Amino acid sequence: MCDMPGRTPTLCDSPNTTTNTVTPSTNNKILWDDIIGEAEGLRTPDCCWNCSIRCYDGTRRCCYVFLVILLAPFIAFCNGCQFACLAFNQVWCVGPCLRLWKINFATIKKFWEACLYAVCSPLYETIGLIFSKAYVRYQRVPDGNPPDTSNFFNV
Repeated sequence: MCDMPGRTPTLCDSPNTTTNTVTPSTNNKILWDDIIGEAEGLRTPDCCWNCSIRCYDGTRRCCYVFLVILLAPFIAFCNGCQFACLAFNQVWCVGPCLRLWKINFATIKKFWEACLYAVCSPLYETIGLIFSKAYVRYQRVPDGNPPDTSNFFNV
């Protein structure tokens, strides 16, 4: 039961024979050794240590069962209502609203495409024609004296 070094099983120890059909989540496993830690040089007698572990485990299990019996139906009811409201909201509110936005933005997109095509297309076509007449010459500049730049445009 206890994985502390130096502890040997005694007559008080018994294997845990209960099985849980539901796999518990890893963030709620609170074991005795996680809570109680003895300082160096201190040692609780084995029988007292094992009795304390059994008391802790028994109290934890009984309290859990009591709370489950007492509160689980109410919490399940609240969770059912919450998820039903979430599903209702997604199906009847968010979905149609999203479709509405898609339809409206499709119209706005067509409007802006027409405006940009009417304004920008002639402008960019003219700029393209201007630059299509430009002549670019690639040549290696000789090392040494800087070249005479009065005859051509350097970029």
